[in-house]
Amino acid sequence: MEEINKFFTNKNSIGSISESETYQTSDYLEVIKAFSRITYMSLYVIDYQKQSFEYVSDNPLFLCDHTPKEVEIMGYAFYFRHVKKEDLELLLKINEVGFDFYENLPVEERKLYTISYDFHLINENKNTILINHKLTPLFLSAEGKMWKAMCIVSLSHNHASGNISIVKQGTDEIWNFDLSENKWIKEEKIKLSEREIEILRLYAQGLTINQIADKIYVTGDTVKFHRRKLFEKLGVSNITEALSYATNYKLM
Repeated sequence: MEEINKFFTNKNSIGSISESETYQTSDYLEVIKAFSRITYMSLYVIDYQKQSFEYVSDNPLFLCDHTPKEVEIMGYAFYFRHVKKEDLELLLKINEVGFDFYENLPVEERKLYTISYDFHLINENKNTILINHKLTPLFLSAEGKMWKAMCIVSLSHNHASGNISIVKQGTDEIWNFDLSENKWIKEEKIKLSEREIEILRLYAQGLTINQIADKIYVTGDTVKFHRRKLFEKLGVSNITEALSYATNYKLM
């Protein structure tokens, strides 16, 4: 207890909280804004009741040369302006199958699910970028419908649009949507060995093959062997894609 107390002084300790101060907790967007300040990813909040964007962060990754406020005002019109035509059709499909999936879930579990998918954005200079969306519920209506949701936007580690999947928090369950078969296929998350996780973490620290080999007391060829098997397991072609995949699916 004494050790814990070393973290707290008069400068960072708070006594009683007034009713007006407690009211601040009703403004959930302050939490979202704080999160946006400490992540490299873009994020925004969708209000399905108003059919609009309630908040857009100022990370420029997916703004396509607009300001956050401009994107917030455009709302879904933003996609019709900046998404490739074929990918716009894909987004409409994802919206349909995603909500069909969602409606079949127990209401008490609906906040545990996150949908992920990739599509191309086109900026004002006609440059194309493949991004990933991860969308999860924030609030449900009284009947269990999604009222507000948060979407995290990052660069995709894939090479093509699609890659639609849904994961359930706290489980290894994953559903991948097969566009050709038009159905969800339930699978389990890829499991990495302790050695594969260790090598990925060392790569994430910026170490070279030889440095990793020295660190874990193996040869450079052994590191290359584990790396090759890791690429095969994840279906990627380089260490950057492997790190992105492992991070996105919380494998390490």
